[in-house]
Amino acid sequence: MERAQESLVCAGSACSVCRGGPLAGFRVVGGREYLRCPHCEATIMAQASWLGPDEERAVYGLHHNEPGDPGYRAFLNKLALPLLDLIESGSSGLDFGCGPGPALAEMLREAGMDVTLYDPFFYPSQAALGRQYDFITCTEVVEHLHSPEKVFSQLDGLLKPGAWLGIMTCFQTCDDRFDNWHYRRDPTHVVFYREVTLALLGKRLGWTMSVPRKDVVIFRKPL
Repeated sequence: MERAQESLVCAGSACSVCRGGPLAGFRVVGGREYLRCPHCEATIMAQASWLGPDEERAVYGLHHNEPGDPGYRAFLNKLALPLLDLIESGSSGLDFGCGPGPALAEMLREAGMDVTLYDPFFYPSQAALGRQYDFITCTEVVEHLHSPEKVFSQLDGLLKPGAWLGIMTCFQTCDDRFDNWHYRRDPTHVVFYREVTLALLGKRLGWTMSVPRKDVVIFRKPL
C-alpha cells in the first residue's frame, strides 16, 4: 500500500466511519496507532498500521469457522434467531463478507431463505452486488472495513425498501481495557464501534435500529 494512501486515515483527517472528525490520537498499542472520532466515538486504526492484502488474507485463512460446528452455530444464532423472527421464509438475502466458511448462509438456507454469498477475498462475485435483497447479514465483518462509510452506503443501495440489515460486532465499551481487549489483538480489526456509533450511522442513512442481543444490531431501511 502506497505511503500517499496512508495519509487518508491519520490524526487530523476526516473519520472514515461518519466523515466527521477531525480524528484525534487515541493511543499506540503494540506498535499500532489508534485514533478516535470525537463525533461518532469510533476507534480507528491508523492506515499506516494496516496489514497488506496478502497478510490480511493469510489471517482469514487461519479461521476455522466450519458450518457444522455446534459452538459456532450457537454463536451465529445471536444474530440468526432475532433476524429470522423478522423475515419471511423464501426471502432473498446476501451474506456480505461471508468468509471462507459461510456457516450463517447455510443456517439461513436451512430455515428456508435464498442466500447469496459475497466476500472480497473468497467469494468476489460482482453479480452479487448488482441486485437488491430482502435482508443482508454482516457477521464479524464491519470491524475489518477500511472505508466503513462507503460500505454502509453501498449496503443501503443493496437493500430493498423495508429490508433488514443484521450486524454482529463486539461493541467497544471501556477504554481502560482496550490495550488487552481480545478484539483489538486481531490485526485485521481496524475499526471498533460503540453502540452510539452504529446508531449515528443508521440515523444518517434513515434506518431504524434495534439491539436484540449484546453486540448485535438490526437495522431496517424505510419503505
